[in-house]
Amino acid sequence: MAEYRKVEYRIGKDGKITETVLNAIGASCTETTAGVEKALGKVESQDLLPEYYQSEENLAENLNVEQTQSLKQV
Repeated sequence: MAEYRKVEYRIGKDGKITETVLNAIGASCTETTAGVEKALGKVESQDLLPEYYQSEENLAENLNVEQTQSLKQV
């Protein structure tokens, strides 16, 4: 069964897009947003939160997991 993930996007006045993935652990953070990132442009920077390095087994214990990236449209 697929797990629910919430993705938030914030667009600044300078056009910088900040992407935050909630309720994801490990590589599922980056896999969830890969298609959108490709469509938006080059990933300028990526800040992986500690949850990225956790195992999938801990997903149920971590309901408010975030992963934030900054994207720059090209």
